[in-house]
Amino acid sequence: MADFLIEIGLEEVPARMIAGAEAELGRRVSELLTRERLLAADAKIATFSTPRRLAVLASGVLEKQADTEEQLTGPSWKVAFKDGEPTPAAQAFAKKAGVAVAELKKVETPKGEYVGARVLRAGHTAEEILAAGLPKEVLAIYWAKNMYWRAGKPERFVRPVRWVAALMDASIVPLEIAGIAAGNVSRGHRVLHGEAPVTIASAAAYKETLRKAFVAVDAAERRQAIRKALDAATRTVAGARWREDEPLVETVVHLTEWPTVILGNFEPEYLALPEEVLVTVMRDHQKYFAVEDAQGNLAPHFLAVLNTVADQDGAAIIRHGNARVLRARFKDARFFWDVDQKTTLAERVESLKYVTFQKELGSYAWKTEQNLAVARALAATVTNLDVVFSEPALVKAVELAKTDLTTELVKEFTELQGVIGGLYARAQGLGERVALAIYEQYTPASMEDEIPVSVEGQLLGLADRIQTIVAMFGIGNAPTGSKDPFALRRAANAIVKILAESELPLTLSDVLNASGAEGANKTQVEAFLRERLQFYLKDARGFAYDVVNAVLAAGADDVRDAIARAEALTAARGSEDFLAVSAAFKRIKNILRQAEEKGFALGSPRSVKLASEAQRLADAAAVLAPQVAALREQRAYGEALGRIATLRPAVDAFFDKVMVLDSDATVRGAHLGLIDEVLRSFSTIADFSEIVAG
Repeated sequence: MADFLIEIGLEEVPARMIAGAEAELGRRVSELLTRERLLAADAKIATFSTPRRLAVLASGVLEKQADTEEQLTGPSWKVAFKDGEPTPAAQAFAKKAGVAVAELKKVETPKGEYVGARVLRAGHTAEEILAAGLPKEVLAIYWAKNMYWRAGKPERFVRPVRWVAALMDASIVPLEIAGIAAGNVSRGHRVLHGEAPVTIASAAAYKETLRKAFVAVDAAERRQAIRKALDAATRTVAGARWREDEPLVETVVHLTEWPTVILGNFEPEYLALPEEVLVTVMRDHQKYFAVEDAQGNLAPHFLAVLNTVADQDGAAIIRHGNARVLRARFKDARFFWDVDQKTTLAERVESLKYVTFQKELGSYAWKTEQNLAVARALAATVTNLDVVFSEPALVKAVELAKTDLTTELVKEFTELQGVIGGLYARAQGLGERVALAIYEQYTPASMEDEIPVSVEGQLLGLADRIQTIVAMFGIGNAPTGSKDPFALRRAANAIVKILAESELPLTLSDVLNASGAEGANKTQVEAFLRERLQFYLKDARGFAYDVVNAVLAAGADDVRDAIARAEALTAARGSEDFLAVSAAFKRIKNILRQAEEKGFALGSPRSVKLASEAQRLADAAAVLAPQVAALREQRAYGEALGRIATLRPAVDAFFDKVMVLDSDATVRGAHLGLIDEVLRSFSTIADFSEIVAG
C-alpha cells in the first residue's frame, strides 16, 4: 500500500470559497479511489487548504486493482449456434469478450439458454487510473464564480492553476491539470520563504515539508494557532478578553498560511459611537477582532491576524499602520453619524420613493406600503389572542424600517442596514418598541441566529419577508436549483424559525393569507414554505427524514405543532409495537392503492358480519379513535401514539387470518372500508406508513 498526494497550487482564492472546495476535493478523490477499488479497508483521507492551495493525502492506497473475473452474456444459444456450428453472432461475441469461440458456454437464464463467457480482467495500476480520472474530478469542483485564464482553452476554475504536485509515495504520478504537468514541487509562503521551489520527497512528508517553508497546510492547525495567539495577545491587557466571533475566525483561517496576531489600540473617544458600528468596522472591513473588558464592554483595543511573522520593530510598524486605517474608518463613521442626525427618520420617508427595491416592482416607498398592509393584517390576526404588543409601535416601525437606506452610515457600511435604523430611532426618541423592532427586522439572518425578542420585531420580520417572497414569485423570480439571487430561501427559513421559536399564535397560512397572495402564486409560495419547514425540521432541528415526511404528510401549517408531533414520533419509534403498527399502515396504504387500481369499491365494515379477527380490529379501532382524537386536540401526542401502538395485536391478527381482497365483492368492500377507516382515524398526527423500521 502507498500514500497518495495531490496538491493544486493556485493564485489566492477568496476565503469564503476554500472550506467547501477542500471538502469537495477530498470527497471526489475518495469516491474515485473507492469506485476503482484502490482503497484498503483501513485507508484514511486527509484534506488540506490554504489561500494558495488545495490538497488531499490518501493513506492506504493499493498500487494496483485486483484482477477480476467477469461473466459476460451474449446472444441466445439458438442464434449463436446452428446445428452445432457457431454463427457470425457467436464469433462476434467471442471477439468482443476476447476469448476463443470454443470457450463459449451455454448459460441458463430466466429468459432461456444464452451464450456466456468467463473473462479475466487484469487490474490497472493506481497511477494509470489517477492520471486518467483525477484531472476531470479536480476541474469539476463547484465554485460560485469561475474564470478562464488560458486563451482558447476550455477549462474554468476559481483562479489560475499555477502548479500541481502528485505523488504516489515518492513517485510522481504522470497526470496533467489545465496544461500543467504534475511534479514533486510545491511553493512555500510568499514572504517568509520566497519563490524558491519546495521539493516534496514523498507524499507522507507533505505536511512537514511545507511547514519548513512556513506553510501550515492543515486548516484545523491554523485555527488552533490563531485562537492561542488571540488569547496570548489579549492577556497583555489586564482583565481583557477577545470577543468570540466564530465566522471571523473561519475567515482569517482561510486568509493565512502562517498566522500570527498583534494587539493594537485606538483612542477611547471613539467608544462614544455605538458598539455595533465599531465592531462592524473592525470585523467586516478590517478583519480585526474586538476586545472587551471584564464586564463585556468594548475596550479601546483590536486584534489583527497577520499572515507573516514580524520582529518587534516590524510589529510596531504594522500595529501603527493598522491603527491608522482603523482610526480613519472610525472618523468616517463618526462623521456620517453626526450628518445623519440632522435629518430624522420620519423626514426620510419621502426619500424612499427614489430608492429602488426591485426594478419590476417599484421603490422602497412601494415596498413600505405593501409591508404596512401585511403587518396590519397580521396584527388583526393576533390582536384578539393572548399576545401583548403595541400595534401603533408596529405601524410606526414598519413605516420607518427602510429609511436608514438613505443614511450616509448605511451607504458606507451596508452590513448595518436595520441596525442603524434602530439606533437612530432610539437616539431620536421614537420609543424602545419602535427602535427595537427596526433594529431586529433582519434577524434571524441564519438558522444559528436568535429570533427578534419583541413581538413588533417578529411581526415586522414576518411581514417584510412574506411580502418579498410573494412579490418575487409573482414576477417569476422564484429560486431555481442552486440559484437564489434574492435570498428567498433565507427569508422563508426566517419565517419558519420565527413561527417555531416565538409565542406568536400564527400558522404559515396566517402569514401567507396576510400577504394577499392569490391563485397560482399563492399555491407556489405555499409549497415553498412547506419545503422550508421540511428543511427546518430535518436540518435545523435534526429530525430523521422519515419522521419529517410522516409529520408533514399529516399537516404542515402549524409550525410549532409540527415540531411537537415530530418530537413525539421520534420518541415513539423506539417501541416495537409502534413500528409494527407503522408497518401495518404502510401495508394498508398499499392494499388500498391496489384496490383502487383494480376498481374495487370501498364498502362499510358494518354492512356484513365480519370474521372475528376483522371485528376485533373494528372494535379496537372504535374504542381508540375517540381517545386518540381527544388527545390530538390536547396536543398530548406522546400519549396518543402510545394508544395507537396498542392496536398491534388486533392488526396482527387481522392480517394473519383475514383475506382482505376476498372474492366476495361485499366482504371485500367491508374489509377495504375497515382498513380505510383505521388509516384515516389514526393518521391525523402523522402518516405512519412513512416510518422506516430499523
